[in-house]
Amino acid sequence: MLVAFQGAITQGILWGLLVLGVYITFRLLDIPDMTVDGAFALGGATVAVLVVNYGVDPALATVVGMLAGGVAGAVTGILTTVFEIPAILAGILTQISLWSINLRIMGKSNTPLLTSDTIFSKISDFTGIPQSTATLIVGAILVVLVICVLYWFFGTEIGSALRATGNNEHMIRALGQNTNNTKMLALIIANALVGLSGGLICQSQKYADIGMGTGAIVIGLAAIVIGEVLGRLLPGGLTKFGSRLAAAIVGSVVYFLIRAIVLQLGMDANDMKLLSAIIVALALCIPVVIEKHRLRRSYTRGDE
Repeated sequence: MLVAFQGAITQGILWGLLVLGVYITFRLLDIPDMTVDGAFALGGATVAVLVVNYGVDPALATVVGMLAGGVAGAVTGILTTVFEIPAILAGILTQISLWSINLRIMGKSNTPLLTSDTIFSKISDFTGIPQSTATLIVGAILVVLVICVLYWFFGTEIGSALRATGNNEHMIRALGQNTNNTKMLALIIANALVGLSGGLICQSQKYADIGMGTGAIVIGLAAIVIGEVLGRLLPGGLTKFGSRLAAAIVGSVVYFLIRAIVLQLGMDANDMKLLSAIIVALALCIPVVIEKHRLRRSYTRGDE
């Protein structure tokens, strides 16, 4: 049981990088970016092929996988900003094309890394700690670094303009900012994080698969919503940007812990997609129900 929970926490942290990418597009820009599913698999496929077929150092391969995800985001950005294709359709087009591209990259439906070194195995060999623990530590360090960098970046002038684009695009244009540039930058950063997550997950599970990104956007949304719901329970809620980023990671860990508990209780693994949909639906519905209940109580007290 403890091993399963540790694995769930590790998965939640590594997937948390994807969640941060989804948070940028979904919460900051209000764009449902469907590129995520394809970019996640692209990151994993790129890392696997570089490590297995070309003997590239895992750390360098991971960086290349992150850049590949950024390129996928740039394609969606070009379709959206230059050719004025609706963002959700542009993401779907990129996602569909990435299925074929990922197959081309790997040359087959999956690429195992069972006999190849990974970032986690190298650190495990160097330090002598178990590989599962090394994965957890490396993932936690990377997540903290990414949150710090994002917190700094979104406090800069261009980062503030990017955040404001999602709030009021017309106002940002009136202030002389090119919103097409901010959208493009957001999509690149978001999908670079998704590609980084895919590359790390690939090394964690020791294989890359053409379908590893299927449903990734749902997991990302579920984690964001769970994190926001938990954040509302805190005194004052999530008022600071840094706390909202951290809440997204917490939501990711909680999501995978829920999955681990359900699997331990005997649920069929094939029902995980259904469980993901139910978790998202509940996380979205519960705050609405609670708010309506509070309103009814306040009206009742006012009548009395």
